[in-house]
Amino acid sequence: MAAAFWGRGFLRFCRRAWPGGGRHYRAARCAELKQPWSLRRSPPALSGLTRSELMSISVELTLLIFWFAVVSIRKGPIFPSHLGDRVIGVSGFNGMAEECITDQKALWQIPERVPLREAASLPVSYGTAIMALEHRARTQPGNCSSDGSSWSHRPCMIDVATNVLQAKVIAAAGSDEKCQLAMQRGAQSSVNYSQGSLKEAVRKLVGSGGVNVVIDTVGGDIFLDALRSLAWEGRIVVVGFAGGTIASVPANLLLLKNISAMGVYWGRYQDRNFPVFSRSLSSALQYCQEGRIHHTSERFLSWRRSMMLSFM
Repeated sequence: MAAAFWGRGFLRFCRRAWPGGGRHYRAARCAELKQPWSLRRSPPALSGLTRSELMSISVELTLLIFWFAVVSIRKGPIFPSHLGDRVIGVSGFNGMAEECITDQKALWQIPERVPLREAASLPVSYGTAIMALEHRARTQPGNCSSDGSSWSHRPCMIDVATNVLQAKVIAAAGSDEKCQLAMQRGAQSSVNYSQGSLKEAVRKLVGSGGVNVVIDTVGGDIFLDALRSLAWEGRIVVVGFAGGTIASVPANLLLLKNISAMGVYWGRYQDRNFPVFSRSLSSALQYCQEGRIHHTSERFLSWRRSMMLSFM
């Protein structure tokens, strides 16, 4: 899950002019592990780039940082925005700062009814969920979907599968507590795979036909059990290997049941297929505006306090 950091007052408090003229902003930089962050001076804004004030920062478990909200725009042909517009952007590892400069095409307009803090927690988790379920697995209404993912993505996967795609979700988790949480998020059934065979548990729930789609970030034996639980022409999407073991795919299973094993790496689409990447983020914002997804984020005020001390 994303952790959204909120600090408009903090940003106003710590901004001041740097020596040397021009308008600069300050950024926190981790120069050495386990050491206090240092400050660095901002680079000059170049033509075609957008300069934005950070209002809310989301730190994902993948260590990607995202920044939000506009201060000024360098006019260019890509992003038709104006001073004061609210935007969401993807900035890689350069988002822990008062402001951010990025390529204009890496910006998306935030719908009016979506708060900045909620927008901040959408990109990685919901972008991955939408990419995996819609673009890769082609999940259809009524499909039976088994979610064997790690907990960081599970609420988002369940949310999109249930509330957007109208699929029936079986949540697979390694503890009763996580199974209960998955049911609270909208899963129709749950399986604790630490207590027995995942394949047999799924068979009891859906019969010998199996499930249409599996989203997996656990890997290892769980991946293999999930693969064997697929229905005819089923699809399994690999999102990661939280269990620590990368399984080998038995090709005979792909042939016998005409099933498909595929992967999804959301961030790579930004470079390899930007229209698909952009569509996943636009869809996340649209679904949030329409009230079709109900994401949650945790707010950390202690970050604001510690950063204020660092900047003073």
